[in-house]
Amino acid sequence: MAATPSAALASSAAADAESTVAEAEAAAEAMVESWNIVQNATKSPEHNTLAKAIVAADLTQTLSAPGPFTLFAPTDQAFAAVPPMTNYLMNPVNKPALAQVLTYHVVPGKITAEELYAKIEAGGGKATLTTVEGQTLTFTEVQGNIKVDGTQGSTGYVTQPDVDQSNGIIHVVNGLLLPELKPVKPEPVAAAPAEAAAPATEAAPASADAPAAAS
Repeated sequence: MAATPSAALASSAAADAESTVAEAEAAAEAMVESWNIVQNATKSPEHNTLAKAIVAADLTQTLSAPGPFTLFAPTDQAFAAVPPMTNYLMNPVNKPALAQVLTYHVVPGKITAEELYAKIEAGGGKATLTTVEGQTLTFTEVQGNIKVDGTQGSTGYVTQPDVDQSNGIIHVVNGLLLPELKPVKPEPVAAAPAEAAAPATEAAPASADAPAAAS
C-alpha cells in the first residue's frame, strides 16, 4: 500500500532530523579542544564550506586570535540549502558581503548553551546578542532547542552546543544566518582623457545585488 503524502512527509522529516543530528555529532567529534576555531573548522568533515569561506574572506587571522569568541557554525548542509546565496557569497567579487555574513555568526565572548537558555528565560522567551558584524541575532527556545534567527527570514537551530575551542566555543547550527547586507561599492574607474573620450552612450551598470534569502 502506498504511503500517504503526510506519512511520506513525516518519514522524510524524521530522516532529515536524523541526518542533521548525525552531521552535528560528526562535526563535534572531529574537533579538538586545544585547537582554535579556524583549526577545528578546517578539521571538521561537516564544515568544509565554512572553512573555505573563512579563508576567502581573509578572516583566518581574526578567528585564530585569542578572543574568546562564540561561533554559530553553519554546516555544509546549511550552505547547500541556499545555493543562490552561497554562490553569491563565494564569488570573489562579493568578498565584503562574505566577510559580513561570517562575522554575523560570531559573538564576542564565550557564551554556553546554558547561558543562552538563561538569557532567553530572563528575556521572557527571547534574547538578542550583538554580533561582531554589528547587527543582532535573536534566540528563542522551541521544544527544548535553541532557535537562532537572523534577518531576511534566515533561521537555524543549534544542533550541537558547547564544542569548546582554545579561543572560545562553537555551537553547530543547521541554517545560514544573514544580516541586512550592506551595498557593495564598485571600484572607481579612472576617467579617460578628454581627447580620447568615446561618444557618450547609455549603459546600465552591472548588478551586484545579493539574491533574496530563502524563507
